[in-house]
Parts: sequence; structure tokens; C-alpha cells
Amino acid sequence: MMDTNIKNNNFICQIINKDFNKNKDLSFYTRFPPEPNGYLHIGHAKSICLNFELAHLYNGQCNLRFDDTNPLKENVKYIHSIKNDINWLGYKWHGDIRYSSEYFEKLYQYAKELIRKGLAYVDELTKEQIREYRGTLNTPGKNSPYRNRTIEENIELFENMKNGKFSEGKACLRAKIDMNSSFIIMRDPVLYRIIFAEHHQTQKKWCIYPMYDFAHCLSDSIEGITHSLCTLEFQDNKCLYNWILRNTSITHFPQQYEFSRLNLEFSILSKRKLKILIDNNIIQGWNDPRIPTLSGLRRKGYTPSSIKHFCKEIGVTKQNTLIEFSMLEHCIRKELNQTSIRTMAVLEPIKIFLYNLDKNHEEKFIVPNHPNNPEMGTHEIIFSNTIYIERSDFQEKYEKKYKRLKLGNKIRLRYAYIIKAEKIEKDEHNNIINIICYCDLNTLGKKPKNNKNPSVIHWISEKNAMPAEFRLYNQLFNIKNPEKEKNFLSYINLESLIKKNGFIEKEMGKKIRNKINTSNSKLCFQFERIGYFCIDKIDSKKNYLVFNRTVSLRDTWNTKKLEQKNITNN
Repeated sequence: MMDTNIKNNNFICQIINKDFNKNKDLSFYTRFPPEPNGYLHIGHAKSICLNFELAHLYNGQCNLRFDDTNPLKENVKYIHSIKNDINWLGYKWHGDIRYSSEYFEKLYQYAKELIRKGLAYVDELTKEQIREYRGTLNTPGKNSPYRNRTIEENIELFENMKNGKFSEGKACLRAKIDMNSSFIIMRDPVLYRIIFAEHHQTQKKWCIYPMYDFAHCLSDSIEGITHSLCTLEFQDNKCLYNWILRNTSITHFPQQYEFSRLNLEFSILSKRKLKILIDNNIIQGWNDPRIPTLSGLRRKGYTPSSIKHFCKEIGVTKQNTLIEFSMLEHCIRKELNQTSIRTMAVLEPIKIFLYNLDKNHEEKFIVPNHPNNPEMGTHEIIFSNTIYIERSDFQEKYEKKYKRLKLGNKIRLRYAYIIKAEKIEKDEHNNIINIICYCDLNTLGKKPKNNKNPSVIHWISEKNAMPAEFRLYNQLFNIKNPEKEKNFLSYINLESLIKKNGFIEKEMGKKIRNKINTSNSKLCFQFERIGYFCIDKIDSKKNYLVFNRTVSLRDTWNTKKLEQKNITNN
């Protein structure tokens, strides 16, 4: 086991510690139970990290169980993606994968047990009528006219449901609890409904399917789960969770504990709403880098360790808060600053002609892959009389505060010489197509005579330029909390994806394209002065590389922390 300080770092650990103090022989069993109806997102990552890390911390086990109770919304592709995401995060579930559908026969028998105890009945109200009869927070519910059927009638009707003698929506099994309960979920909740659809695991064996709340608690019991951890929206469901366990002949009683779900700025985490974004062609799919699915974050360049670091930073509490997106960016930026290769790229190129160099002039410079880590090696760049710089690094109109290249002004090229802009050439539309500059060949690695160093900009030689596409991802929404908005589609940021066509260093590009199909290769880079990027392995081809911006260079979250620290100290 790990040290006591770690074991007291959140309220769930404190609960588990008390349980172990009461029972020294206690075993810790938990589970991660996703519904296979969508891809996992950063909120699921918080739950995955919590469950698997606690299992490791307390020498226990964590099952992976798919709560697959609705064949209409589930798909095998989601099962594969969920397994892949958990493996990618670096976790291994205990034993074989479990499915709630494995327990359908047992669940059916537990349902019949409730009927025999007079605690469940077959109802023939429509969905709309059930909703109407249930009442509201301010008004009590009223009993269904079918509520007082005999046990024998209900057993026969439930078997008829199972045998396909009712059509969909014509009958359901409901628990008989209390239509006046202050908890709406306890007002005779539906336990089983009829669905004529092929199930991905049981095929056509069943036409009745248990509701999530009924299957979930019993599946926990069947698997011997000791601590069933879920998010706060299931807090009211706990009443039903415990009611079902108390009123069936189960021999093992799991304990449910709730923690706050993850809410992330500028993001949607609801799988239903994410699907709306996909169906409306607002995003490309579940792995679009603009959404915080694990596959989207992975495609954007996020690493398992950065996501786990983020989950550790936000902690586990009962307080619902909106987490700053910049905190997630801080975690990946901090890592990539240490691990990513530095290279140069020009996203919006403008050409510079160095008129005092011969057209055959060519120099090769050896530059470091990382300024602070010699072990990451070096690579070669080429310098010639024609180079590309960023269009934003030149300004035609004079501005005193502008410190980059302008007419009559000097600038240093990264790893190379100081140049001076003397003239510009334009096309018929008045666009600058060429900047004529003088190159001072006496300034390589030297300070200018006046000891005043000019600003430094990045560049790529025309002889060393490989075309590439750059995708700059911004927040998908232009408000901080789109989850709260009913019409969340009204707040889409129309500039959430900006594409640029520019150049990367040819020699670096050749190395990258040879590794595109290598699954374990970490193709993440810092394009100097621009940001951190990764290769898009889906859209890149050997003759056409696509780069996704993972995160910018500026760490706004860390800056805020320092500012707050200074305010506190003062």
C-alpha cells in the first residue's frame, strides 16, 4: 500500500480508510461501467483515473463492465473505442470484460422476485401517461389504474412481455414504491421495457431489457463490488439503488458514493449533445480535435500522462465547479515543453529575397532539437538567398512599437544572420509577394556593432521547404458554459478551425512522413514562436502532411496562478 498522506487526499479515500479500519479483512473492488453508446470524454477520464488508481492504491481490483441495457443506442464500435481509450491511458481492468447483458437471466429472476413480493407490477400506461401520472416536484403523483393487479396476473403478463406477446410501448414493468415520494425517481420507476431490436451481445434472445438503474445495482452486487463510485447526478438514484438491493435476495451489498462530475469551460461533455454536433456536421466525428473526447484529445496531441496529471490537479470533491480550459492546456504544455522537438514552420509564408547572396549560395547549420536537452540530438537546416517568413513578421506601414521586420529595419533570422528590409514587390492586387533584403554575413553568432540585438524571427529556406497543412483549433463555443444553454448550437465559434497552407523544414518532414504509420511514434513538435503541434495520422499522407495545433506557447493558466500568488503575498 502507498503512504498515508496520499490515502487522505480526498473524501473518498477517507471513506475507504474508515471501511478498512472497521474491517481489516476488507477487499476493495470497484468498476468502471460505461454505457456503449458513445465515445469516452475527459469526464470519463476523471472516473477512470479515480477507479483504477484507487484499485491500485488499496491492492484491489477494478472491473470494466459495459452497462449494455439499451440495444437501440449501443454499438460494438463504441465498445472497441472504450477499450482502446482505457488501454491508451495505461490502465488494465481485472480479468475479462464484463457485460450487464451476461446477467440478463439473473436480472429477470430478480424482477420476478419483486413481483412475487408484491413490489412490482406490469403497467399498460403509455410513456406520456406515466410521465403525467408521476407528478412534479411540487405535486404528488397518482397511482396507475394497473397498480393493483394480482401477483399471479403480473407474473403472467411479465412472462408474456418476455415472450413477445406485447408490442413495443404497450407494457412495462414498474416497481411499486410510493407515488407520493419526495424523490420523483421513487414514484414507481420503470424496471423493464419492451424493445424489439437485436442486441450486440445477446442477439435476438431477449425482447425485454432492464432499465439502467435496475441492472446497474444488481450487476454491482453480482460482481462483488464494494465501492460503487459515480457522479453527483446519480445522488437521487441512490435511493432506488439501495431499495432494489434491500428488496431482492442478493447476498452482497455494494455501497454507492458520489463525487462531482467534470465541467470544462467552452466544452460540451454530454454524449447526447456531442452526437447532435456530429449529426449537424458541425464537427467531423467523435475524434474531432475540437471536442474533449479522449480520441479527439489524442488526435489533437494530448498524451495519457497529461490527462492523468490534469485529473490529479482537479482532484475529487462533492463541489460542482467549472474547470478552466487553460488548466488542461497547462498540463499538456508543461509536458510538451520538456519532450517535444523544436523545429521551424511557416504557416502564412511571404518570400524574402536576399539580393547580396548568389543564387547558388547554400549553407548548412546544425541546430538543436531541444535547447535544454542535448540528448534529443540535432538536425540540419539550409540557408540560401530565398527564404520564407511569416506574413505577420513583416509590416509595411511604420509603427514605432512594431519590433519585427519593416522597411529600413533589421531583424535576426533564428540560428542565422541579421537582415535588413530595403524594398518590397507587389502583384497587380497590391499584395506583397517579395521583400528585398540585405543579409549581413558578418553577424552569424555575433552581436551587431552597436551591441543592440534586434528581435529574432523564424524562417525556412526555399531549398528546405516542404508544403504542409496546419490546422489551428480554437474553442468550439464562444461562451464559457454551453452545457447550461438550451440552444447551445447558437454559440458555436465559427473560427473554431482555421486552416493554413505553409511549409515545414524538408529534412524534418522526411523523417516525420516515414513514421506516420508507426503507432508508437510520438510525432509532437514545437514550431518555434508558433506553438505545439502534432502530426494528424488520419489525414496525413506521405506526400502531404497535416499538423494539428495541440496548444499555443502562452500559458494563461500558469500566469493566472502566479498573479494570484503575488496578490496573496502582497
